[in-house]
Amino acid sequence: MGNASNDSRPGDCESRQWLPSGESPAISSVMFSAGVLGNLIALALLARRWLGDAGRSAGRGSSVSLFHVLVTELVFTDLLGTCLISPVVLASYARNQTLVALAPEGRACTYFAFAMTFFSLATMLMLFAMALERYLSIGHPYLYQRRVTRRGGLVVLPAVYAASLLFCSLPLLGDRQYSQYCPGTWCFIRHGRTAYLQLYATLLLLLIVAVLACNLSVILHLVRMHRRARGSCCAPALGSGPGGPGTRRRGERVSMAEEMDHLILLAIMTITFAVCSLPFTIFAYMDEAFSRREKWDLQALRFLSINPIIDPWVFAIFRPPVLRVLRSVLCCRVSLRTREAAPTSCSTQSQCQ
Repeated sequence: MGNASNDSRPGDCESRQWLPSGESPAISSVMFSAGVLGNLIALALLARRWLGDAGRSAGRGSSVSLFHVLVTELVFTDLLGTCLISPVVLASYARNQTLVALAPEGRACTYFAFAMTFFSLATMLMLFAMALERYLSIGHPYLYQRRVTRRGGLVVLPAVYAASLLFCSLPLLGDRQYSQYCPGTWCFIRHGRTAYLQLYATLLLLLIVAVLACNLSVILHLVRMHRRARGSCCAPALGSGPGGPGTRRRGERVSMAEEMDHLILLAIMTITFAVCSLPFTIFAYMDEAFSRREKWDLQALRFLSINPIIDPWVFAIFRPPVLRVLRSVLCCRVSLRTREAAPTSCSTQSQCQ
């Protein structure tokens, strides 16, 4: 940074036309490359999953799960956001101009700020839709089977985009609702002079709390399902023929394992978004002068920008084999106790009969 003292003055940052000397596009380039690569890998893995499930569904009558439809929509949203936001920053570095000077009347600044708010909110709404789908699937299975369909999942993406567009367009109705922040390569909602920033941060916080509540409810339901399964561990011996209780309970165990995989994946994505959104939430309620002096504004944006980069890599890394290992670690003691108790309890019951 050429002049650190200038960075703390809001007027200088808002009107700056040229980037300070020493600014490097290295971090932005790495983030853009990692975001695009991660999302493309995640989409390729999802496409492979879709093709595999479509092939198996011909013989079993099953189909691609709604959860994976929502994951695909989330990854697509992250990829779209990365491709529409990062090139503006790279263009700013290439021309050594700030976003305000990059286009007439600060249009590049307005575009960047709107896109940042839109895709951050859309990502959180998609995570909420995924958490709500898991909650209905586990907590209200009858309602889920009757009302929730994969075709309905295809409507979620346009609905999320419409809601995000409506809410994020509110600053466009006012005058000077967006502001350029130091070092001049990013713009966001104006701090300190409008209540919209606090409203936006509060909405993100409420969505995070709602997602955590849904996940907690799913965990409690899965624990109850596991206890019921342990209580009926000897049932397969009473009817292990095709379509009998043994086959049905094996299907229940497979279904519960899939639910655990989905929950682990969703929990990791939710934690990453909560961590990435926390600095922004703190920044929204900070005193403007203090936040600029301590450079909270820059840190908040960097954390908020990292989330769409992390999400696809979470999905790419935590593949089903990895999730099975995590599930086995989490349930290791319970599983061992169940295996040890099953022969004993079964032999006891046979002797009593």
